[in-house]
Amino acid sequence: MASKDAQKPRSRGLPGCLPGAPDPDQSFHTSGSGPGNQVWQRGLPPPGNLLPGLEYLSQLDLIIIHQQVELLGMILGTETSNKYEIKNSLGQRIYFAVEESICFNRTFCSTLRSCTLKITDNSGQEVMTVNRPLRCNSCWCPCYLQELEIQAPPGTIVGYVAQKWDPFLPKFTIQNANKEDILKIVGPCATCGCFGDVDFEVKTIDEKLTIGKISKYWSGFVNDVFTNADNFGIHVPADLDVTVKAVMIGACFLFDFMFFEHSLAGL
Repeated sequence: MASKDAQKPRSRGLPGCLPGAPDPDQSFHTSGSGPGNQVWQRGLPPPGNLLPGLEYLSQLDLIIIHQQVELLGMILGTETSNKYEIKNSLGQRIYFAVEESICFNRTFCSTLRSCTLKITDNSGQEVMTVNRPLRCNSCWCPCYLQELEIQAPPGTIVGYVAQKWDPFLPKFTIQNANKEDILKIVGPCATCGCFGDVDFEVKTIDEKLTIGKISKYWSGFVNDVFTNADNFGIHVPADLDVTVKAVMIGACFLFDFMFFEHSLAGL
């Protein structure tokens, strides 16, 4: 499962958004007049053994997640629902995620709030649902730590992301639908990311082999201080199971809430 490609260095910022880069797959095409608004459109029908809506993930070894800036929240200083674009390495949007939560939770529970993220493809069809209950994230409450449930398609659970107690490092496990651990994610001791990327390494259960990483890209001092918009990259082997890739997308959302939701935390 391990792949050298998953550990190859990538460019800073939003890697892979390269005008004129060759199309790695001829089974899809794009629409839009420029690289900034390209979206992936389904071409050939998906193979029968892939979950509907997730077939394109089987081709990717890099998934970019870009949080959209909420101007209203910036002006009023209020916490609005998060929205994310999920893109391939060429910067083409493949999915769009919207948080559903009530204002009371966003205001008073802040980054610990319960919410649901609905992920749709470019035709507007919902392909994934991410459910986050209200839980603690302190090492003083080891029995009620963070957890996410990922459904794909909606109504069918494919996996979980569960925080594990550790006094020094942020640690999580990726679990299958039966809540059996299949991979571990280990973050750095400090997640402030001062003038650099923050990497969460994806490891085997025994933590002896690193197979990928989830990176929070540093987007510059001005962007990080004055906005809550974050950019992430999920680096994985292309042949990793699509359900595991879907769970890792959910893990990326969880890390954004836990570590980077407030602008100063993303420096």
